[in-house]
Amino acid sequence: MKALLPVADARSRLLSAARPIDDIVNVPLGEADGRVLAVDLAARLTQPPFDASAMDGYAVRAEDASAVGTELSVIGTASAGHAFEGIVGPGETVRIFTGAPLPQGADSVLIQEDAERIADDRIRTAFAVVEGRHVRPRGQDFAEGEIVLKRGTELDFAHLTVAAAMNHPTLGIYRRPRVAILATGDELVVPGGVPATAQIIASNTFGVAALVRSNGGEVLDLGIVKDNQADIAAAVARAQLEKADVLVTLGGASVGDHDLVQSTLKGAGMELDFWRIAMRPGKPLMVGSLDGMHVLGLPGNPVASLVTSLLFLEPLLRKLAHLSESNREVMGVTAEQMKANDQRQDYVRSSVTRDAAGNLVAKAFGKQDSSMMKIFSRSDGLIVRPPHAPELAAGAPCPILLIRS
Repeated sequence: MKALLPVADARSRLLSAARPIDDIVNVPLGEADGRVLAVDLAARLTQPPFDASAMDGYAVRAEDASAVGTELSVIGTASAGHAFEGIVGPGETVRIFTGAPLPQGADSVLIQEDAERIADDRIRTAFAVVEGRHVRPRGQDFAEGEIVLKRGTELDFAHLTVAAAMNHPTLGIYRRPRVAILATGDELVVPGGVPATAQIIASNTFGVAALVRSNGGEVLDLGIVKDNQADIAAAVARAQLEKADVLVTLGGASVGDHDLVQSTLKGAGMELDFWRIAMRPGKPLMVGSLDGMHVLGLPGNPVASLVTSLLFLEPLLRKLAHLSESNREVMGVTAEQMKANDQRQDYVRSSVTRDAAGNLVAKAFGKQDSSMMKIFSRSDGLIVRPPHAPELAAGAPCPILLIRS
């Protein structure tokens, strides 16, 4: 029998065959959060577009207000969106508010706390003004034509704010990877349905789809297909017609009498790269390609499906989508003694807390069957036990694959 492939080798082979998607689409600014910028983004205007007041106060000539106690005549008002159209001359000032253009002739702002109103149209200074005080000069933030955001930027709330300020209503971003998800099995019934004897509710699709969306992909749900080669082949053909970048199958990828996915895909022309990984849960993982479409055959057991999604589907999607690596693996310590491991790499569902010293402490759940979804939903991380790892004492260092923060 062919030896099981180590997890690290399997990941490396999968990712080395993947190329980031370079198709560019234009999307409205409000829909670009979390997407990756595909072009350098230059400012379409200068910000601020004029010398502007940074505070509420009085626009003055510094030479007129360099000494405390100077009296000035108030000749008008400037507010955001409403400029003062005149010129500030010697001994004059303009009442100004934050964001308003600095009037011609003025070069500084005396904040309102440092001005004493002595008449309706006169003030007395209570602070010696220095030229340029409380003024935002034109172009202080960015200038027209300046490249502010670089290609490859993973856009977040701060990037979208500056993109809007640069007057971009749409952004050129990389297209999302299209992921077709196909669940197979006579035993599966959609949530809300009534399972017959020997049937169960299908659950894997929803967790895998959520992981796809959270890692930059868009989902094409191919539904549930019975254990029938013709139906499986039709679903695969639909994934190709819809130009999916990745086809994810759930269950049926082994070589039992009722496991028809692998043989059907081979019949359609799939080049099988590898299957059967030295890991638990998730040994019957299949990886191949079909006319440029990546194929991942995930195990049917729900927990095995989700663990392999974290280890293989997530990094694949992030590479296709130009996203940075997720880096889920951290170091922690075990809460309890752990027995020596066999030839497969174990991913042990665990709660994760912090001790008084700030160390992450992982406590394994007592039951680890790959069909038990409740325990997975309560797990914060997976203790990683390499093949043939020796017994660990309580408090010993161990790698942890974080499921959630």
